[in-house]
Amino acid sequence: MAEIAHLALRLPDQVWPRQFSRAKACANTAMKISDLLSPSEVLVDVPASNKQLLLEELASKAANSLGLGIDRVAPYLLKREALGSTSIGGGAAIPHALLPDVQRPFGLMARLKQPIQFDAIDDQAVDLVFLLLLPAKTDNTQLSALALVSRTMRLNGVIDRLRRAHTLPGSIR
Repeated sequence: MAEIAHLALRLPDQVWPRQFSRAKACANTAMKISDLLSPSEVLVDVPASNKQLLLEELASKAANSLGLGIDRVAPYLLKREALGSTSIGGGAAIPHALLPDVQRPFGLMARLKQPIQFDAIDDQAVDLVFLLLLPAKTDNTQLSALALVSRTMRLNGVIDRLRRAHTLPGSIR
């Protein structure tokens, strides 16, 4: 397994209430990054020339993983990003969208080959992206998942550790 995938799946556990489990519905348990992300959903050295092309590429990969057509993912993601940048500063972004065809939160993490402009509030180019696709149904799952990813990415040292992680032979791409 690539070092970055190993690191991403073992980010410090944050405890947030959740309404789902990857394996089964389960209330009153803590949501973890590994509930949202699997090793095959960690991408390293992703080439991207601009934000729109990156979001379209990530939407395509996510749609494939979810067994959906890209037309069931990309428009929602691009529409949400048009409302305002999902950059959280420090060179990281959490693009996210509510999708009617998604039954549980789904994550995809990408470390870009080169940073790109992302209309960030701090004007810093982005090189770490955690895509989050959420069920459109209204419950606390969406907010819990988004809060988990946001707070985890903002923890001291997490972004730097993800940037410094080396890939191993056979790394996830």
